[in-house]
Amino acid sequence: MFDKKKLKLVICWHMHQPEYRDLQTGEFKLPWTYLHVIKDYVDMVAHLEASPEAKVVVNFAPILLEQIEEYARQVSGYLHDRTAFTDPLLAALADDSSVFSTPFMPLKIMTDCLKANEERQINRYPHFKHLAQTAGFLIEKEITQYVNAQFIADLLMWYHLAWLGETVKLNDIRAHQLLAKGNNYTPADRLEMLEIISDQLSNVLERYKRLAQKGQIELSVTPYAHPIMPLLLDIKSTHEAMPHAPLPELQKYPNGEERVLWHLEKGVKVFKRFFGFAPKGCWPSEGSVSEQTVKILDDFGFEWVASGGSVLGNSLNCAENSHPESTYHPFQLKGGDIRCFFRDDGLSDTIGFQYSKWHGDDAVSDLIHHLEHIADREIPDAVVSIIMDGENAWEHFPENGIYFLSALYRRLSIHPRIQMTTFAECVQQKVETKPLNKLVAGSWVYGTFSTWIGDTDKNRGWDMLGDAKAMFDKVTATKKIDAKLREKADLQLAVCEGSDWFWWFGDYNSNDAVSSFEKQFRMNLTNLYHLLGEKPPAYLALSFTQGSGAPAMGGTMRKGTEH
Repeated sequence: MFDKKKLKLVICWHMHQPEYRDLQTGEFKLPWTYLHVIKDYVDMVAHLEASPEAKVVVNFAPILLEQIEEYARQVSGYLHDRTAFTDPLLAALADDSSVFSTPFMPLKIMTDCLKANEERQINRYPHFKHLAQTAGFLIEKEITQYVNAQFIADLLMWYHLAWLGETVKLNDIRAHQLLAKGNNYTPADRLEMLEIISDQLSNVLERYKRLAQKGQIELSVTPYAHPIMPLLLDIKSTHEAMPHAPLPELQKYPNGEERVLWHLEKGVKVFKRFFGFAPKGCWPSEGSVSEQTVKILDDFGFEWVASGGSVLGNSLNCAENSHPESTYHPFQLKGGDIRCFFRDDGLSDTIGFQYSKWHGDDAVSDLIHHLEHIADREIPDAVVSIIMDGENAWEHFPENGIYFLSALYRRLSIHPRIQMTTFAECVQQKVETKPLNKLVAGSWVYGTFSTWIGDTDKNRGWDMLGDAKAMFDKVTATKKIDAKLREKADLQLAVCEGSDWFWWFGDYNSNDAVSSFEKQFRMNLTNLYHLLGEKPPAYLALSFTQGSGAPAMGGTMRKGTEH
């Protein structure tokens, strides 16, 4: 029952990883997709299964869905036919002989196995803490040649045990036994770990689909490879929220609207293949919107779109817009039908950046107190939108957020004055919509595009992408390219257009992260030139950005406001 007297609460979890594969070789360059599956995506769905009265929105990036499918195929293939992995970390877990195939591999594996939250994932387990400290010492002293196969096997096992979701550790007897063993893991143990990983990979998306079929969750979509659509459409839209930001030499992304439509069409096609229906809503990559973007999404047939609260704040400061009595409502851009929901940046950021330091029950009590306060002063039919990253926050919480999330769903779902709902239900039930005559282009991060454009390194990335796109257009217009090659080129270009590369460019990020993503960006551009039969520019062999910062939460998340 949709109760107009209750405060409507929409919690939207955005699940996203960029394309980590080298599409030309199939090799996974970074392992984050499968690690977040076995830790976060399975925990998030398990909490919802345990609280059937709770209701949320879950947004998936299509390029993530495809990678989950590929990982599931590879792990199953190894278990049944011993087919090779294209992820080096999984290959090492399966067969430690690969670790000693070159003098540099032990160093790489040890370094990779330290990439976990030190407090919550490593130090929680005395065995893992000891192994990690030893590995760190060996790396620092550059004496990794002295490690043996058992040390590597134990380190690999503990790394994957630490990345297992809390609900898996609690409910899977195999995980219980492997955690209890502690050391001297055998090939049979490693095989058992791969079987646990396979179970999570092969079932996770079906679990979300079942909850969607029951009506407990709404599934929504992002454009295929997670591009910043307003910038593809009009780079100068940067200036709407940042009037003085330097722009790249690239004045206009070539045929940007065509590419935006490609990402939307491809994204919905992939979504329908996995879930069997078309999504009603779109969380545009990073909540990035502009008037042109919203119109395209409206024409495309979406019923709703969502963005950051700072975008709404910037827009309401325009003379063209009146200041509504309440901002806790969907808005409708002049001349359109699509409903625009805006994130409560304060509540969303508090979950992501503050509550990990609180006791779970206290954090939920605080959140409910804020919601009750909103309910006290809002007119009926108000909607509060909490929108945030669905994976990166939880490694900072005790035991992957199990106490916070279980209490969150349990208490919100029975609260007498709060109704958990979805964006689609709000549209269907015709909650009050406010008019918006002008929308200022921006994203959920600060209400601007500063995370992706406007400084020297980010602008250089756009110029490199623009060069590749110009070559793509030239070749596809003048050469005869068969349908299969064109499809590969479109996919490779789409990966290059993803937002994540630009997110990490800039010296305020950590050097390791900047280096990893910058190398992959150059690799993807190089692959595109090769597919087109063209020689890559010499500059693609050279690094163009480094990092030296230590951002909050490792830089994987940003706040909605700068304060």
